[in-house]
Amino acid sequence: MSAVMGGKPVLVLPEGTRRLIGRDAQRMNILAARVISEAVRTTLGPRGMDKMLVDSLGDVVITNDGVTILKEIEVEHPAAKMIVEVAKTQDDEVGDGTTSAVIIAGELLREAERLLDQVIHPTVIASGYRMAAEKAQEILNGLAEKTTIDNEELLTQAAMTAMTGKKAESAKGKLADLAVKAVKQIADKTDGGYIVDIDYVGIEKKPGESTDDSQLIQGIIIDKERVHPEMPKRVKNAKIALLDCALEIKKTETDAEIRVTRPEQLRAFLDEEESMLKKMVDQIVATGANVVICQKGIDDLVQHYLTKANIYAVRRTKKSDIEKLSRATGGKVVTNIEDLTSADLGKAGLIDERKIGDDKMTFVEECKDPKAVSILVRGGTEHVIDEVERSVHDAISVVSAVIEDGKIIVGGGAPEIELARRLRQYAETVGGREALAVNGFANAIETVPRTLAENAGLDTIDVLVDLRAKHEKPNSKNFGIDVYKGETVDMMEIGVIEPLRTKTQAIKSASEAAIMILRIDDVISSSKKGITPPGGPPGEGDMGEE
Repeated sequence: MSAVMGGKPVLVLPEGTRRLIGRDAQRMNILAARVISEAVRTTLGPRGMDKMLVDSLGDVVITNDGVTILKEIEVEHPAAKMIVEVAKTQDDEVGDGTTSAVIIAGELLREAERLLDQVIHPTVIASGYRMAAEKAQEILNGLAEKTTIDNEELLTQAAMTAMTGKKAESAKGKLADLAVKAVKQIADKTDGGYIVDIDYVGIEKKPGESTDDSQLIQGIIIDKERVHPEMPKRVKNAKIALLDCALEIKKTETDAEIRVTRPEQLRAFLDEEESMLKKMVDQIVATGANVVICQKGIDDLVQHYLTKANIYAVRRTKKSDIEKLSRATGGKVVTNIEDLTSADLGKAGLIDERKIGDDKMTFVEECKDPKAVSILVRGGTEHVIDEVERSVHDAISVVSAVIEDGKIIVGGGAPEIELARRLRQYAETVGGREALAVNGFANAIETVPRTLAENAGLDTIDVLVDLRAKHEKPNSKNFGIDVYKGETVDMMEIGVIEPLRTKTQAIKSASEAAIMILRIDDVISSSKKGITPPGGPPGEGDMGEE
């Protein structure tokens, strides 16, 4: 970029820098964000299509999960990256509704572009969007209905809604039941309600058999086998020592040299080493432990002594698995073998090594009231099982959100239609140019039922007109689209349930991202050495004069 002073050019930014100002910057940013939105639009709803993503190594992912698609594709444009962040935030906060959040953000920017063409200032649009987003949160809270952790029917319906349209749909009843049982098991009761950390639900996936053969384990599955083939393969009434220390001879932290001049000295040295290893095993045996789960390595000699003591041992277990085992068995993770006592041992009804597919795995089962559990997911192929795993994760996330918040809302586009209707009424009370932005926000929200109808091959105009007419009547707030029958029906009656958090978070994230992109009126991008900036090489008048 250069400016002219006294007839001489003055370089302000380095050569190769590209700059877009005012309306050009806004148009470019809005276009980039909308391209991302359009990329996932066709995946929305039970009749949504799948995307096949092939990376540089040729690995294939087939999915219709919004956040998975956006994580897999490489996005360069900074405004587009902000829309990808919307999906990631939605996934972190709720675990579902990522596609809805992204297409709402894209539609908000489309409406903003229409308003910009009417010479309405971006800050006015941003102000109207903020007002509409706040009002939307208030309306959604009013539409929500309360539920409890004991209402298993509603929890199961919420889990099934999250899995509808994905590859797990054929077994969604079974998987939803597993998800509800798993989340209820790990939920921690507090004074204010329940807290659910879904990291304590381990999902292990193994190809083979059918999705219907997936099962919930009242304990933990460790993707490891016992360290020695002579150890017992199955241990009942297991007393488990959880160790975060190596069962090996420690090396000195400082550089040391041992000089051996006679064979007896070497023999004594080796005997001492063996004695130390034997002492470690004796300490474990003394506590009454018959299973050792170790986070670090186990020396060959220790394996021999453990085998003689009839103890089942696993080494190099992941830290996350050790933490889950602690919650599931009630054992304490010990970092020094000398501190291990019988009070630190965890308990499980059964430890069993099983061969699943080509791999051997350790099942820690029959734990009494475990606060960490595992779901073993099965499926015909790797691609199927990956998508089933994503579906189960969505279901677990949704059930945990319902339990934590205690509030549900219907799906099928019903809340969006009701929201749009009430926002238009609200716009009339706002007045001024902000009212146009509030109306634009209402139009953008309606993109969800419109897209559901489009993806199901229905006539969008007929469906939206029918829905709007239904919602004008009293007690009709739950009417949405049944994409299978092509009719508008009461979503509560057919069990299409979602957590309130799915909707509120989607609107929060989408509106904030749209406002941020809208307020940008100057984009200055530096090109890397040897790389032409987007839009081709800068011409002489590319930056303009200042």
